[in-house]
Amino acid sequence: MNRREFLSIGGACLCAPSAFAGVLPTAARSGVGRTLILVELKGGNDGLNTVVPFADPVYRLLRPTIGIARERVLQLDERTGLHPSLEPLMPLWRDGQLAIVQGVGYAQPNLSHFRSMEIWNTASRSDQYWRDGWLARALSAAGNAVDPIAIGSAEAGPFASGPLRFIDDADVRGTLKSRFPANPFGAAIRSAMLLLASAKPRRDLAVLRLTLNGFDTHQNQTRQHAMLLKTLSDGLLAMRRALIELGRWDEALVLTCSEFGRSARENQSGGTEHGTVAPHFVAGGCVRGGLYGAAPQLARLDGNGNLPLAIDFRQLYSTVLGAWLDLDASAILQQRFEPLPLIRT
Repeated sequence: MNRREFLSIGGACLCAPSAFAGVLPTAARSGVGRTLILVELKGGNDGLNTVVPFADPVYRLLRPTIGIARERVLQLDERTGLHPSLEPLMPLWRDGQLAIVQGVGYAQPNLSHFRSMEIWNTASRSDQYWRDGWLARALSAAGNAVDPIAIGSAEAGPFASGPLRFIDDADVRGTLKSRFPANPFGAAIRSAMLLLASAKPRRDLAVLRLTLNGFDTHQNQTRQHAMLLKTLSDGLLAMRRALIELGRWDEALVLTCSEFGRSARENQSGGTEHGTVAPHFVAGGCVRGGLYGAAPQLARLDGNGNLPLAIDFRQLYSTVLGAWLDLDASAILQQRFEPLPLIRT
């Protein structure tokens, strides 16, 4: 792979993944190759059943059917735990390499899948309409002339604003000792790791994007959501193994994103409606693990039954751009957003 190209990998099925990868010179400050991996949970992930406020009695009142039983939760502290399907992530938590940022969203939320993801991809306000993606602006700020390439999907997301070239997934070849889950998401991670393996270690910065579909759980959520979170956690664990094999885990930052969360109250179909804020994961050997943001304030829902905002998603981007990529975050985001202390310096 040419290190001045970024690529996308994908497929089409229930949990179909897609990935985008960009390679550009590393930030001058560190002189060490760095890897940014975005994992999109497409459809709007249910945050309250991902990071569970099991000690809050209102949680059970809002979710008498689909709520995760207290005895099944993977406890993180005296009031917060993970969905049991996320058990593969517990070693990262215990090692202090997993940060969980709660209450992430934006002001005046838009509950349209397309529009809200557009807001996340461009890092705009809900009343702004920008054409270029935030990572496209970052690539430009880094002074890198990229030749976009797509594998299996033309959805540019945060790389939007330039043309894409298409190649077949069969062109992504190579071997790794690490094993990957036998599902489309695992296959996409494997392809992304093989592309990363072809970049020059400790010289290149790689930017990858993966997508896991299926999170629009309006009905029969319990089984579907459990399967999705298991797919996610198994995939992230495999990604960690591969990055360690490649000698890049300590220089890798993994960040989840989703267009919005779900409603705090379950619906009559055993699911949830479109909501606002949700928790997001940040993982890597560089990460200062722990809980960030604010625990869900279930007794303070707004008039539409949604949770209040705690962390603007652009604070995560500001952290990535400034503390991780050593770029001018305020210039790229066109506003200053307070970074979070997620990165070990």
